[in-house]
Amino acid sequence: MMSKMRIRRTVMALVAFLGLALACRAQQESEAWDPYKAEKAVEIGRYYLKKGNYDAAIERFHDALRFKPKFAVPHLLLGEAYEKKGMPEEALSSYEKYLEILPNAEDSAKVQKRIATLKQAVEKAKSRRKPRS
Repeated sequence: MMSKMRIRRTVMALVAFLGLALACRAQQESEAWDPYKAEKAVEIGRYYLKKGNYDAAIERFHDALRFKPKFAVPHLLLGEAYEKKGMPEEALSSYEKYLEILPNAEDSAKVQKRIATLKQAVEKAKSRRKPRS
């Protein structure tokens, strides 16, 4: 049988673990939705995009989406950054997500054209990669 001391230590360890788990969850929830941080991340991302530092811009736009998941603007800017970086499949996905969130955007016709162009480029690249029999 377990001694009272051993039971007490086990209970205390469980309580400490539970407290730590709850604190971690609270911190995640507080970071999960922060529109101010999302706007700031987009602002910084735009700066990097303008300077041609596409990797840094992409990171900032992903940060913005972490703070505000249904934020359409970072998806549009991700599309632009991925396109300039030469990653058409990622750009295509980002533009499509932008229109999924904001289907009646002012620039939806322009984005649809980008999507059509990227789809052609992706298909062309895929057809070049296929081995010939």
